[in-house]
Parts: sequence; C-alpha cells; structure tokens
Amino acid sequence: MTTPLPGGTGKLGDLAVSRFGYGAMQLAGPWVMGPPADRDAAIAVLREAVELGITHIDTSDAYGPRITNSIIREALHPYPKSLHIVTKVGANRDAQGGWPTARRPEDLRRQVQENLQALGLERLDLVNLRLGNADGPVPGPITESFEALVELQKEGLVQHLGVSNATAEQVAEAITIAPIVCVQNMYNLAFRHDDELIDMLAREGIAYVPFFPLGGFSPLQSDALSAIASRLDATPMSVALAWLLQRSPNILLIPGTSSAAHLRENAAGAGLSLSTGDVAELDKIGR
Repeated sequence: MTTPLPGGTGKLGDLAVSRFGYGAMQLAGPWVMGPPADRDAAIAVLREAVELGITHIDTSDAYGPRITNSIIREALHPYPKSLHIVTKVGANRDAQGGWPTARRPEDLRRQVQENLQALGLERLDLVNLRLGNADGPVPGPITESFEALVELQKEGLVQHLGVSNATAEQVAEAITIAPIVCVQNMYNLAFRHDDELIDMLAREGIAYVPFFPLGGFSPLQSDALSAIASRLDATPMSVALAWLLQRSPNILLIPGTSSAAHLRENAAGAGLSLSTGDVAELDKIGR
C-alpha cells in the first residue's frame, strides 16, 4: 500500500494528479545532453515514482535530446491510467547544449509529433508552450505560436495546454486565445516575482508549477534557509518544497532527481509541516 504523498491531489484541468510530482529532466546526461551514465538507475527512478503514487511526470523530447522520453517509455509503457505525462515544446537543442527557440507553427507540429512517437502515445495529456529563452521570460506576443498548439488540440493530438517561462502578460494573452490548465515558471522562496500571478491563477482554477525550487538564492538567503532547516531538523530542500505546497493549493511540485533514494527523501521531506511562525520567517527570505 502506497503512503499518501504530501499535498494530496491537485488538478490540471480535468486531470487529477498528485501535487507532489516528478520532473524527468535529470534523467538525461550532464547539462541535459546525451544518455545518463546509468540507464537502469534512471528506469528505477521512474518506476519508484509510480510506486510512490506519483501521477504527474514532467518531461520534454528536448531533454537529451530524445533521451528522457525514450527512458520513460521503456520504464512505464503501457502507462497506468492514473499517470499523466506533461511535456513542453518551443525549443530545440544545439550541439553546444543550448536551447535555441523553435516556435514557428511547423516547429511546434514537428515537436508534438516527436513527443507522441517517443512516448508511444496517440494524444498528449498536456503540452506547455516554452517561451522566453534560457535566461528567463522575454516579453512579446505569443498568438501565432499558441494558436498553432490550439490547432493541434482541435486535431486531437493534445488534450490540454499550458505555458512555461512566461510573463504575466503572455499568460493573459494565452487565456484570451484558449483555456490553459497550468503555468510553469521559475519560482521559489528567494525568487517570488510571480506572487500575484499565482494568486490570480488560483482564483481561476489554473495550476502553477514552479521549477528550480532551490534556484537563484543569494548566499545570505541560503544561510537563512539553512538556519531554519537546521532548527526544524530538516534539509533545506525539504523546507523549500514544504513551503511551496503550503504557499497555495494550486501549486504542483515537479522536483527532479536521478536517484530513487533521493526521490523518496524529497517526497518525505515535502510532507514537513510548517507552523505559521515558520512560514512567516521563511517569507522574509524573498522579501
């Protein structure tokens, strides 16, 4: 019998998913390029995730490229009915490991087809349009690209849509074109630019999926988090994940790891119960 995951169940549109999910980026090689050093270990992580009760796996055929999705298929296909795989399109990989944008309609159609083929699916549960660049969100119109995904949705190749690495204005633009079920942006204790956006999305029933839960910390902020974690007899990662779950009910987690043991530690740590005083002290880190 699986132990209930921290945070319980969340929603991606009409899809019920575990609020504690798994991000598969780290299953590829260094810098998300090439195969992992130990493919069997990568397969074991995915199977452990499903065994734990995780029903939300985040991936992209750009990871590797074409590595992570093949591992997911080998490990988990045919997929449990409860499992929902979320992918993203909008960027390619170059030989130097960069992430050049690829958001023309023909680029997006090709990438959706590549994800379908690699994962062994006839329809993708959710596709996020990756915006901006490797440095973060970049303002600008998204209508042409997002409408291309809407067309693929109408063709039955995609069930739900979302945006990633997006500005608040781009989120609003997407919503005027078609319903979205999630926004996937960088957000954590130290990087809280999306506070207002998260609250708006919660009111609209739209999920927010933060990436880099420990990214962008200054040394001073890291010291503050470590001090709180030490007082709570927990790891900084556990405190950061628990804070995110308590921040808003529409937040879904996708921490990544290439270790089954670390995955179990993350799942247990995210269940840390933070008091009102703990949360107030942690809130000071990003403000």
